[in-house]
This record gives sequence, C-alpha cells and structure tokens, in this order.
Amino acid sequence: MRTAIDFSPLYRSAVGFDRLVNLLDSAARTDTAPGWPPYNIERLPAAEGEDQGDSYRIEVAVAGFRPDQLNIEVKENVLTVTGKKDDDAATRTFLHRGLAERSFERRFQLADHIKVTEADLANGLLSITLKLEVPEAKKAKTIAIKTASYTNDSAPVLTAAE
Repeated sequence: MRTAIDFSPLYRSAVGFDRLVNLLDSAARTDTAPGWPPYNIERLPAAEGEDQGDSYRIEVAVAGFRPDQLNIEVKENVLTVTGKKDDDAATRTFLHRGLAERSFERRFQLADHIKVTEADLANGLLSITLKLEVPEAKKAKTIAIKTASYTNDSAPVLTAAE
C-alpha cells in the first residue's frame, strides 16, 4: 500500500514548476493506471553526426484492431492513443473468452518540442515515431569574436577571429 505524497510545499516555494509537480504526482499514482494494452518506449540510435539519439518509438500492442478503430492525438504535450472496439459480442457465442477485445485509451506525457513524425500498424503493433525538434531560437549559437589589428596609420581594423 502506498501513501500519498504531499507536494504542496513545492507549490508554495517554486513558481512555474507546477507542470513538473503534476508529473511527479501522476507518476506516484501509477498503480491505478490500467495495464492494458502493453507498450514499449524505445530511444532510437543517434543518426549520423549526432551526439545522442533524439528520436523515440512507442510500440503499443493492438492485436485485433483495424486502423479505422485506432486514433492518435497530440494536445498540450499529451499523446493519446485510443482504440474503439466494435461491440459484436452479443452476436457471438463464446465457449471460452480469453482475448481482451475491449476499447482502450493510453496517454503519454511528452516533453517540450517532441513531435510525432509517423505512425504505422504492422503485425498487431502500432508504432509511433517521435522526434525532438528544438526550434532554432532555442539552439545554442556560436558567436565569432572580432579582434582589432593596427595598420601603418594607427587606425584599428576589425577582423573576425578564425
């Protein structure tokens, strides 16, 4: 049995960290999250010339679902995968029912600047590819340093350092 963690001291002393506290709070409540359908989250290898991989893949086991029964939506940094199963159990007679044929909704909290690039369904696995796309305004820039050099007439000439 888990005890609830009180995050109110963080709310009182840290301004602008409410999203982080909400993530911690939701992570503390993982035992109430549904375990179906199972999924994997994988960091993809770095592309040529990159320091580390900035692409990810989420694979969700959705055997028995057609593409028209699945929906992928991103809103406010939350990726939601839903599957709507047709309710045809009333027309079928089961001697044993062991396959989970039910609708589902699975949510994934995304970091800032994570974009969904593609999704495909093959062999009962829904693969969703994500990529970190940092805007140019947020990337580090290297600034050339100019130096002053003097000519014969003592007027400084600015040149870029190499």
